[in-house]
Amino acid sequence: MRLVPNSLHDEVAGILREQIFAGELAPGSFLDEAALCTRLEISRTPLREALKVLTAEGLLRHEPRRGCFVNEVTEQDLDDIFPVIALLEGRCAFEAARRATDADLRELGVLHDRLQGHADAGRIKDYYATNFIIHEAIIELANNRWLAQAIADLRKILKLSRLQSLGAPGRLAQSLSEHMTVFAALKSRDSEGAEAAMRTHLLRQREALRDLARSQRSRFAS
Repeated sequence: MRLVPNSLHDEVAGILREQIFAGELAPGSFLDEAALCTRLEISRTPLREALKVLTAEGLLRHEPRRGCFVNEVTEQDLDDIFPVIALLEGRCAFEAARRATDADLRELGVLHDRLQGHADAGRIKDYYATNFIIHEAIIELANNRWLAQAIADLRKILKLSRLQSLGAPGRLAQSLSEHMTVFAALKSRDSEGAEAAMRTHLLRQREALRDLARSQRSRFAS
């Protein structure tokens, strides 16, 4: 794989980021700089710049005299992050309720109909995809780039956990109900109601992930 010189370290960071999210670079794994340089056909300078970027994003950790390792997300990390992202996305819902036009709400209605269809059919992968589009649409309606950037940064860390909350029993139906509550508040132009509903949605996602992790530990222990 030969990369072009333009913004080389950004390209390298993008490749490594996707490999981390895909699980090709597993949590806790060591990044062998020499091997990466050979595989990507680059020198150490752009690689090290890329590693600095990913370390700043929280995807890697640097250990003096040892090198870089893929970060591992702990239960404490999730406990710390979810209340913050719930506050941020809650504020997005607050702003979206104030800014959304009738056309925006019609588009959101189509997405929520699609979400319900996926839930009714048990199409979890499609549900996740539509769920993401809905969250992104609400963030865009808030029209606050600082909120959007902070949420995007935290989402990168959450992706390291590779846990999917819809795997928890009953979570699919619960998630759909929460989304519909948020949407109802948006349609009513109820800013505070939309904010509270979105915060509840994110915090319940954390509860579902906690239950799922507990179930997995019990299964492995048995």
